[in-house]
Amino acid sequence: MKKGTVTIHDIARHLSLDSSTISRALNDSPRVTVKTKERVRKAAAELGYRPNLMAAGLRTQRSKTIGVIVPWISRHFFSSAISGIEQVAYQEGFRVMICQSHDDYDREVVNAFALFDNRVEGVLASIAMDTTSFDHLQRFKDEHTPTVFFDRYPPGIESCQVVIDDFDAAYRVTEHLIQQGSKRIAHFSGPRHLNIYRDRYEGYKKALADYDLALDPALVFDCRLLADDGIKGAQYLLSLDNSPGAIFSANDLAALSAMRYIQKNSRLSIPGDIAIAGFSNSPSTSIIEPGLTTVDQSGEEIGKAAAKQLITEIRGEVDTLAQEQIVIPSKLIIRGSSYKQ
Repeated sequence: MKKGTVTIHDIARHLSLDSSTISRALNDSPRVTVKTKERVRKAAAELGYRPNLMAAGLRTQRSKTIGVIVPWISRHFFSSAISGIEQVAYQEGFRVMICQSHDDYDREVVNAFALFDNRVEGVLASIAMDTTSFDHLQRFKDEHTPTVFFDRYPPGIESCQVVIDDFDAAYRVTEHLIQQGSKRIAHFSGPRHLNIYRDRYEGYKKALADYDLALDPALVFDCRLLADDGIKGAQYLLSLDNSPGAIFSANDLAALSAMRYIQKNSRLSIPGDIAIAGFSNSPSTSIIEPGLTTVDQSGEEIGKAAAKQLITEIRGEVDTLAQEQIVIPSKLIIRGSSYKQ
C-alpha cells in the first residue's frame, strides 16, 4: 500500500471496523472508546494515512503558519518562550498555532495530528513528560516538515535543539548551596527519561562529588514536580531521622510549595535551618518572602532562537536534518531562600 494514498476505508479494512468508526476515532469523538482510538491512531501511523486535504496536495500551498506544541501554556517558561516565538514569527510574516499537551502523551499525539492536518509549514515542540514514543514527531521529519525542539527534546530524531546547559545550571545551584554551608542536599527530580531532568540530576550529582559529599539516594525525591509533589517531598524529607539542610528542586513549582509547607508546618527557618532553591525564575519567586533562589532559563530568548532556526529551515537556508544544538545562556539568581551570609 503506497503511503500518501491511504484512506479511512483502508484503515477500516485493516482493523475490520467500519469507516464511520475510523472517522470518529481520528476526530477524537466521545462516541469511540479510548482503546479503539489508540488502535486506529496506531494503524493510521503504520499505514501512512494522511487526511484527504493532504493527499489532494493542498499541503504544497504555503500556509505561512508555524505549529507550536508545549506542555503548559500557563507555566512561565513556556509562556515566555511562546512570546519570543510570536515576536519572531510576526516579524517574518508567519502566524502561530499553539497547542498544549498538559504533559500527556495522548494529547500530544492529537496535537501533532491537528498541526499536520492544518498544513503548518514547520513545528516547534517541547515534549510532554509522559512521552516515551516519538513516532508522531518523527512523522514530521519523514514528511520533510521542518521541526525544531526546545527545552525538552526526543532522543533519536535528527533535528535542531534549542536548550540551556541544564547540567551546568544545576551544578551551579548545588555548588551555591554547598558554599552556603549545606552538606546534606536533597533533590526533587522530574522523570529522568527527559533530557532536562536527567541533566539537572547529573549536575547535582557532580557538584556533590566535586566537593567530596556523598550522594544519599534517600534524599532524591522522584516526582512530576507539581505543587502537590512539593508538599509530599517536604513531608517525606522532614520525616527522616537525618533531614537535609537544603533542597534543590528541578522546578520552581515544587520548590515553592515545599517552602510554604515548611513555613506553615514546622519550626524550621529558611534559610537558617533549611535552604531552598528552584529552577525557572517564575514571577512568584521574587515576590514571596524570602525570595526563592532559582535559575533564569531565558525562555523568551529560547523561543526567539527556536523560531529563527525554524524559519531558516522552512526557507531552505539550512539543512533540516542538521542536529545542531543551540545553547542559550542561563543565570543563577541568588535570593533569600538560600543565602546565609
